Amino acid sequence: MSSIKIRSKRMDGKTQIRMLIAHPMEHGRNRDAKTDSLIPAHFIQKLTVKHNKNVIITGNIGANVSKDPYFAFMLKGGNIGDKITISWVDNLGNKDTQDHIVK
Repeated sequence: MSSIKIRSKRMDGKTQIRMLIAHPMEHGRNRDAKTDSLIPAHFIQKLTVKHNKNVIITGNIGANVSKDPYFAFMLKGGNIGDKITISWVDNLGNKDTQDHIVK
């Protein structure tokens, strides 16, 4: 099961894209309450959004983003049936990709 949930909505010639990513986003400075040891850093480093195989957003993300980040943006145009692909890679080499068809 993917860690990425994507929703889209057409409005006034634009397409609203919303995404929620299930990820711990640890910055490496928090302490484990039981052991008092530092929790290792674990965060998304790169987020990529594609529209019909064309990259429209590439973002470098750091440890300052909160747990389970939510992102939203407006895509100029976008038609019903277009494919949106969201992918991310974190600092531990984990990655995920999810496709969504605009409705």
